[in-house]
Amino acid sequence: MSPSARPPATNGLRIRMMRPDEISIAVNWAAAEGWNPGLADAACFAAVDPEGFFIGELDGAPIATISCVNYDESFAFLGFYIVRKELRGRGYGLRLWNAAIAHAGRRVIGLDGVVAQQENYRKSGFELAYANVRYGGTVAAPDVPQANIVSLADVPLASVEADDATVFPAPRTAFLRAWINSPGHVGCALVRDGGLAGWGVIRPCRRGCKIGPLVADDRAGAEAVLSALLARVGGGEIFLDVPSINRDAVALAQDLGLAPVFETARMYTGAVPPLRLERVFGVTTFELG
Repeated sequence: MSPSARPPATNGLRIRMMRPDEISIAVNWAAAEGWNPGLADAACFAAVDPEGFFIGELDGAPIATISCVNYDESFAFLGFYIVRKELRGRGYGLRLWNAAIAHAGRRVIGLDGVVAQQENYRKSGFELAYANVRYGGTVAAPDVPQANIVSLADVPLASVEADDATVFPAPRTAFLRAWINSPGHVGCALVRDGGLAGWGVIRPCRRGCKIGPLVADDRAGAEAVLSALLARVGGGEIFLDVPSINRDAVALAQDLGLAPVFETARMYTGAVPPLRLERVFGVTTFELG
């Protein structure tokens, strides 16, 4: 390669932690990429690990973002990896990536990557676990009341945490508290025999609403919670991110008349605790897991 063909040096890049109020920059860029974030995502994401959001600047102007939030001493999740289009391919993203990975330390890291980048992620030590598929479409609000449905905010947080531990690799108390109680978010839970059999959250996004998480013991429970959520918001355009290996979840999305929008690759750098993915009918968020 001749000197003139080499990518410009990245010496002028300044990498620093985002302030909590700057996380909206990453969210806005994600919206521009078509990822359709929720209206209150920035505040909820900041509750997890305020030191896990990074920004790259040239001459004081933001040109790249990434997050790698540490949930506990064993697990982190990477997201918001975006470089301004006109500055891609110059090494800026790699430097930011390395800063984020360093923040995770020895933790196992998860991510939901675009399919086209799987090979690049694999070179960084990530291995494919399964695919998540976003389904979208317009649905009507159910007019039949669902039995045994309560507001998720009325369920003790400890009960939600215990159930969440069956489907997520690490405790996320601060996140769940923020996610459930955030303005505009609506949560419902299904109670069977005095126990939590299913629960979910629907939130307004730049376009339509997203449902996530949606967790249930079986498809019937997932349908009951989903119907209650749709009734609360009056139906409309919705999106549901589904683990492709959960056939009941895929069938539920298809039977609703939803169609695939795009697919991501859930990847990890190491082993995570056994997860009951047959209970996951909707992923919480591609940005934070």
